[in-house]
Amino acid sequence: MDDDVTIEDEGGPEIQKTPLGNQDLSFLQQTVGPLLAEYGWYLLFMCVGVYLVVQHLSKRRASQGQSSSASGAVQNPNAVVRRQEALEASRRRMQEELDAKAALFRLKQQQLEEEKRQQKIEMYDSMKEGRSYRGKAKTAQNTEEASTSTTVLKPKTDKKPLRSSGFNPLSGEGGGSCAWRPGRRGPSAGGG
Repeated sequence: MDDDVTIEDEGGPEIQKTPLGNQDLSFLQQTVGPLLAEYGWYLLFMCVGVYLVVQHLSKRRASQGQSSSASGAVQNPNAVVRRQEALEASRRRMQEELDAKAALFRLKQQQLEEEKRQQKIEMYDSMKEGRSYRGKAKTAQNTEEASTSTTVLKPKTDKKPLRSSGFNPLSGEGGGSCAWRPGRRGPSAGGG
């Protein structure tokens, strides 16, 4: 080996450097070959997935950049101010409508409470006088009955009773195969 170079240090050991020979990529074949044989399909699918994700993200970033630049370029301060004023006016109008509906609801609730209070007062007064209280609906029915009392009502006397007056369903008499019997006494059957 005449390519060996010796370097001498002062007072140190002698180091020999040999230039690298055979600098091809055959060592990669020994290390990467079995790796690809073992995990090749996994690596291929992973590379395809990473590629698709990168493409998707780049499209999204490009579309966001275009939309933000287009909207920023088109908007002028006057249009923005007009849009904000219109939005504020519509909110104010909606709030006024809501307030009006709430006031109307409160008014109806107060009227209902007043009617209930009046009914309670009327009921209390009638109880105080010793009469039974009849609500507005019952008094309306009473006036209708008074107007129809001029017509003569025919009592229905041709009815037959459905069963005899001495019928008792628990006695077991009086017919049929369905007779009531009391249950057994004692513990239930089963078990040992």
